[in-house]
Amino acid sequence: MKSLFAALACFAALNIFAESPTTPDQVLLKEYRPKSIYHIPETHIDKAKYPVIDMHTHIYAGDDDAVEKWVKTMDEVGLEKSIILSGNVGEKLDTVIARFGKYPKRFEVWCGIDNTGFDQPGFAEHAIRELERCKKAGARGIGELSDKGRGLSGAPGMHFDDPRMDPILEKCADLGLPINVHIGEDQWMYEPMDLHNDGLMNGYTWRIATKDTNVLSHDAVLATLENAVKKHPRTTIIACHFANCSADLNRLGAMLDKYPNLHADMAARFTEITPIPRFVKKFFTKYQDRLMYGTDNTPFAEMYRTSFRILETEDEHFYPVYFAKYHWPSHGFGLPDKVLKKIYRGNALKIIERKK
Repeated sequence: MKSLFAALACFAALNIFAESPTTPDQVLLKEYRPKSIYHIPETHIDKAKYPVIDMHTHIYAGDDDAVEKWVKTMDEVGLEKSIILSGNVGEKLDTVIARFGKYPKRFEVWCGIDNTGFDQPGFAEHAIRELERCKKAGARGIGELSDKGRGLSGAPGMHFDDPRMDPILEKCADLGLPINVHIGEDQWMYEPMDLHNDGLMNGYTWRIATKDTNVLSHDAVLATLENAVKKHPRTTIIACHFANCSADLNRLGAMLDKYPNLHADMAARFTEITPIPRFVKKFFTKYQDRLMYGTDNTPFAEMYRTSFRILETEDEHFYPVYFAKYHWPSHGFGLPDKVLKKIYRGNALKIIERKK
């Protein structure tokens, strides 16, 4: 009898997978691309409901033709302006400013901080002189600075709240230069890379070396952000990627509650927050004056349109080509118009128009 049941089970399995080149135990996680078969409403958005300012882009255009193509894409989808977080100083910055300067109403270039000699006397004075030069050259903000636990880029061991950074952050306030900073990574990147990590597909790619004693933990590196924000209330600081608190937005909310000078962008975190649409809608509504639209993605029209679909519609369980870093389906938030207007453009204008 047991052999009969085994034969029947084997026959059923063969029928189930007759149309598939593989069986589940042969499907690689990195190749898993599910397709929704739900018959539910699907919305295609050609253009954002309201004008948009993308507060988090990079140097995606390498020449004048590419810049012109980007502008055309922006026109197609309803983007008013893109903020270029170059992170550059010196001649590299000047080159970027010249390239995008042909469209001053469509692009704004931000610079970096020159960390040369960060471990030597006179570092702050040197960095401040370059900041002043960058502003005269046309830079309108600073970013994207980055510390994933080892220290700021180009300055290992020096974190955002390091005393050596204090005079620089104060000077940013004097110059009216807001700062965009990337702190840590999301929690999935710190969890064990095993069968229990529901963000394993992307978490493994961006995993943090948690056993390395030179790398701060998620909570420890996040504390450096909070320390700096608290020490420098005159300085406008934008924590990009939701301060890498996608798995615990309440942690970001607690900082937003305490520090009026702190803001956050949603760049490159659409996939991380679409699994929890009702919670996110409440979060966006509560902090509608402090959150900003951003992409951190190659400027393809469909990428923008996908982000608008997530923010504007109540579509459920779809797998967009863009923001498909995990196996999770996406769900729209259906944000109300009042919130959309602020997140798309209003909050960005408060920052970019008040600069000196």
